[in-house]
Amino acid sequence: MFFNILQTEIDSMAAAAMEQVANAGDAVTAAEVIPQQQVMSYSLIEMASKGGWLMLVLLVLSIIAIYIFGKKWWMIRQANKIGKNFMNDIRDYIHEGKIKSAITLCEKYDSPIARLVEKGIERIGRPLTDIQAAVENTANVEVARLEKGLSFLATVAGGAPMIGFLGTVIGMIQAFFNMSQAGNNIDITLLSSGIYTAMVTTVGGLIVGILAYFGYNYLSSSINSLVFKMESATIDFMDLLHEPAGDDE
Repeated sequence: MFFNILQTEIDSMAAAAMEQVANAGDAVTAAEVIPQQQVMSYSLIEMASKGGWLMLVLLVLSIIAIYIFGKKWWMIRQANKIGKNFMNDIRDYIHEGKIKSAITLCEKYDSPIARLVEKGIERIGRPLTDIQAAVENTANVEVARLEKGLSFLATVAGGAPMIGFLGTVIGMIQAFFNMSQAGNNIDITLLSSGIYTAMVTTVGGLIVGILAYFGYNYLSSSINSLVFKMESATIDFMDLLHEPAGDDE
């Protein structure tokens, strides 16, 4: 009798141990599956593909916007690369009558400031009003060249969110159309798929629009700063043209 009771206890303990091992194995399997499902559900490429053809439009707009921003940033960076003693050297050359040396110095720099000063030097000998008009016209041309393409960035900044909103509307229409066609067999996936598409395009449009907006404002601010330097250089150049006459007196 005692051995029977002991055998029963041993069997119960063995069964409990086997159940714990099985539960531990299920827990490990679940732990391995859950992270994989999370990684797949948050894949950016998969999310973007759910946005439909509007995501391709936003992708093209973002590539063009990035190209324009990079090109204009490089142009402005090069335009600001000019020697600190540039105007002093120009003044010395003009006072010494070395006009060709002054023009050569201007050609050394790929900068709007150097080009407008060069235009003024080429007009030396003419009335000051003609020289000032030539310098100002050159400055206007340089500013227009720098601002070329910024209007597209402004258009992307305002248009990309609207395209995203269009995708939102299309996704909601698709969701409700699928529900109407399903009749009494309405499934939550019919509504969730349309809403998923709507939200993806909205996020994509906002991201592209925000980046283009900040890029446009940054470039506009940089161009305004460069225009101020061009105006200052114009004033300095016109002043130095009066200096020889003042010295002669």
